Amino acid sequence: MSLALLTGGCYNAPDPGALTGGGPGSLTGAPAQSFDVRRTDGRVDSLAQHRGSVVLLNLWATWCPPCRDELPALEQFARSYAGRVVVLGVDQGESASVARDFARARGVTYPILVDLSEQYGRAYQGLGLPTTVIVDRDGHVVRGIDGAMTLAQMRDAVAPILAKP
Repeated sequence: MSLALLTGGCYNAPDPGALTGGGPGSLTGAPAQSFDVRRTDGRVDSLAQHRGSVVLLNLWATWCPPCRDELPALEQFARSYAGRVVVLGVDQGESASVARDFARARGVTYPILVDLSEQYGRAYQGLGLPTTVIVDRDGHVVRGIDGAMTLAQMRDAVAPILAKP
């Protein structure tokens, strides 16, 4: 996948997950890849640090209109599912200060990881931004979604995993 495609592919798919033939949806069942990157608060974090939890990993950027539109639903989801689902925002290719200031101004409370080299985007085959990957407690991809999601779609995406003991 071309790096230019990821950074230039911001879009708002009318039916998240409807795309076929690659992309994050093709990774269902695969072990979730993890990379150590800095958060906006300077601490190092990674997907692997949250093994044992259900994780909603959201790849985004401040310049992406659908990402900005999706942000209130992500924040509401993070607050509603605190203690049951870990929400990680992974800014793709921007500086920590840009991501931090943007998130702070919008009241984001979940961790924002800053992936300057866009490792997560390449690993999860994002066809554009935003891209969301749902990871189970054992560290496997359950679902990958290209495009902005609604709060209801986020709830539906994690419901089957949360229903498992």
